[in-house]
Amino acid sequence: MSLSFTFNAPKSILCRPGAAADLGPTALALAGDRILVVTDTGLVQAGLLAPLLASLTTAGISAEVFDSVIADPPTDIVMAALDVATRTGCTGVIGFGGGSSLDVAKVVALLARSGETLDEVYGVGMAKGARLPLILIPTTAGTGSEVTPISILTVDETEKRGVVAPQLLPDLAVLDADLTLGLPAHVTAATGIDAMVHAIEAFTSASANNNPVSRTLAREALRLLGANITRAVTSGQDRAARSDMLLGAMLAGQAFANSPVAGVHALAYPVGGMFHVPHGLSNALVLPHVMRFSAPACAEGYALLATDAFPDLAGTPSQIRAAAFIDRLAALSAELGLQTGLREVGVGEDDLPRMAAEAMKQTRLLVNNPREIDEAAALDIYRAAY
Repeated sequence: MSLSFTFNAPKSILCRPGAAADLGPTALALAGDRILVVTDTGLVQAGLLAPLLASLTTAGISAEVFDSVIADPPTDIVMAALDVATRTGCTGVIGFGGGSSLDVAKVVALLARSGETLDEVYGVGMAKGARLPLILIPTTAGTGSEVTPISILTVDETEKRGVVAPQLLPDLAVLDADLTLGLPAHVTAATGIDAMVHAIEAFTSASANNNPVSRTLAREALRLLGANITRAVTSGQDRAARSDMLLGAMLAGQAFANSPVAGVHALAYPVGGMFHVPHGLSNALVLPHVMRFSAPACAEGYALLATDAFPDLAGTPSQIRAAAFIDRLAALSAELGLQTGLREVGVGEDDLPRMAAEAMKQTRLLVNNPREIDEAAALDIYRAAY
């Protein structure tokens, strides 16, 4: 059978501990001398942004900092950042932080140059214009947003909506493991599980663009993430573990950027949107239950991935390895100290039907699940996760 697929990636990736602290000359060449830096207050207060800003200043760049990004960023945050970009006449954008900051930076870089409205660019391939030069620097090993053409925003307080366009891929993604050394254990755990979900869903995606490049990246991502997540959580200053987690998250990001995620994310979004649960934890809460539902359609894929994430499962008979993989992932979340039931994050049993209805709005994701999830199935999965 002949292959037919498309694989998109950032123009360049720089992977080096300490890279952000001497990025100035590179940023000047790529993004000009008036740069908007999109980040959050916590990173500014922690001092993580200071070395980057010093390097930008030394290179002759006037940097304007927008530090009002919050988790699950609402559209008014995007519009506020866009207002700063327009008012300062910025020549480029740097996103610095977790997935929320990177997602806001992507959309601001697009709208500031293209002149399109936010409503015009929602959806897949709806953005038509060009963007400003864009550099993305993650401070967590999880979302992979630094290498994806996707931005997820919160609309009307509860609904997650995506902008998906190749223009959102950056000119440069910077992987600086030193920026993740101080990440709290619970954030390390949740973002690490998030990255594992990206790899699992990319590998088993029902998308017509599921391709051998994405599948290869997904397996290597799981190998790195499975081998290092516990060490990164329990020994946060372990630079080698942090570097491997950051690399694994990036590889998983490239995998799902081209072979899109599916049911886990579709059912996680209502958890995050309605109850303000961090995205990585939302994924972890529904992961084993969506996988058990989907397993009849992709058990062979799960069995392959099992030995990448957990090499000791190689001795498990192939016919039961998929189930063992799901059980190990569920156990891993608990071992890392994450909540394991929806009731533990404030979800009430009466909320489950509304969550199932909300999940059905995620048609962009549901279509990629190996086994069809309708509203009744979504409700059953939420009940299992409760």
